[in-house]
Amino acid sequence: MPVIERRIGLLFLAFCALLVLAGLRALQLGGLKGRSLREKADTQQISQVPVPARRGTITDRKGVELAVSEPADDVAVTPYLIKDPAGAARRLAPLLHQPQDAVLRKVAQRNTGFVYLVRELPASQAQQIGKLHMPGIQLIPSSRRIYPQRWMAAQLLGAVGTDGNGLSGLEYARDKTLRGANGERRLVKDALGQPISLADVRQAQPGHNLTLTLDAAIQDKVESVLQQVGQKFSPRGATALVMDPRTGAIIALANWPRVDADNLSGAPAFARQNRAIGSTYEPGSTFKAFTVAGALMDHKVTPATPFNVPPQLQVADRTIHDAEDHGYETLTTAQILAQSSNIGADLIAAKVGRVRFDHWVRTFGFAKPTGVDLSGEESGIVPQLKQYSGSSMGNLPIGQGLAVTPMQMATAYAAIANGGILRPPHIIEREGERTMPTPRGHRIIKPAVAAQLRSMLEGVLGPGGTAHEAAIPGYKLAGKTGTAQKPDPVHGGYSDTKFVASFVGFAPADDPRLLVAVMVDEPQGEIYGGAVAAPAFQAITSFALPYLGIPPS
Repeated sequence: MPVIERRIGLLFLAFCALLVLAGLRALQLGGLKGRSLREKADTQQISQVPVPARRGTITDRKGVELAVSEPADDVAVTPYLIKDPAGAARRLAPLLHQPQDAVLRKVAQRNTGFVYLVRELPASQAQQIGKLHMPGIQLIPSSRRIYPQRWMAAQLLGAVGTDGNGLSGLEYARDKTLRGANGERRLVKDALGQPISLADVRQAQPGHNLTLTLDAAIQDKVESVLQQVGQKFSPRGATALVMDPRTGAIIALANWPRVDADNLSGAPAFARQNRAIGSTYEPGSTFKAFTVAGALMDHKVTPATPFNVPPQLQVADRTIHDAEDHGYETLTTAQILAQSSNIGADLIAAKVGRVRFDHWVRTFGFAKPTGVDLSGEESGIVPQLKQYSGSSMGNLPIGQGLAVTPMQMATAYAAIANGGILRPPHIIEREGERTMPTPRGHRIIKPAVAAQLRSMLEGVLGPGGTAHEAAIPGYKLAGKTGTAQKPDPVHGGYSDTKFVASFVGFAPADDPRLLVAVMVDEPQGEIYGGAVAAPAFQAITSFALPYLGIPPS
């Protein structure tokens, strides 16, 4: 009996010891480690799921969709939860459209707890993966940016990164407007990992839509014309702008080579560039209109002022020639502009003088951004007055020795077309429901001088002008050709083989409602603006005028 009682006592003491140990363990877990354990439990059973905001749609002015967002998912894996990596890779690869061995390398990693299998998988495909109910595979809500018109205005629209932020073009410049604000959902799972509740913590705020001044039909035509220029002249690149000179609204902006907007990163860097604002060039003879404008404003010449134009002109150490050899001849200011005489332009500039010439160059907006509502605009390169050399007044008045962007050139010509008002160009018509105001302009030349310039620029497309073949029956057109040698960075001076051909014009000449600028970089075979760029101007303008309902003159 005492033996039994002793055994019972020992068992009682053992049970008491175990009870004390359990109590101490409970105290440790519930008191000392309670907070951290609760956090771990919450991490395993409660998760905050981001709800991507719908990125705003970009459309042309008639509602044609240029950039839209569609639901997508990022597919991720927690490798240590994958019990059969080979089997998982075999089932996932066809749905991910990836090689099986590539998927296997990701799901078989054991040195990390999180690996993306694919980003921005369309929701319809992601649903098929979700139906597999594979432990360790996670679908993270996202969105996918697509460009329904594919090749249209790709450099202008830009690109969006996998994090949903704009990287270039309008997607970058208007990222804050387009992207909205992500929401958040609270997902609670049971011990087996099955969802038991889902509640919105914060609603997603969709981004605002953007309506552009762009017209998809004209944009398509411009890109088609540049494609033909590319096929015929094999240039390094080409750019064209179509603008309403009355308001500065950009109706089309195209670059060649074309690139796929859905795969912008796959194109070479030079092809991704929006050359209209990000590339500078020496304008050549298109610049002569501003030389003449300054002389008219300063009352140094009239359109009928005669000049004795010699076969060549010596300006310091530079000898100025015209495109075609000639003897001594008498040309009026208007004829000098129409025939694009280098010597005549320098004679006009000599009357203006270097100080006032520099003033007029800057008055027309060169050497500073135009203020267009796009990112990455270059300022161009214009020497300061103190940097002028003895030959500067031989180079600058004919558009060499300085660099401009196509956007600057189009904007400056729009001031001539618009009666002397220089106005910043713009491409955003509406942000959401808010109509953007037309940028305010300021007068730089008198209306009478602008009218004289428009009349003189008509002569460029008339008999004896440098672009007479670009005329359109029934319409009065005005414009200017440009053919500029490119600087030679290796040997100095100017290249004898590399040129920029350009044309800027507007219509109708007496009441301009349409402006078109074309710049072709390093054309092969032909080099002159009248042969390379002017036909492109004609093709674009002959389509746009009737399309916009602009009647013949």
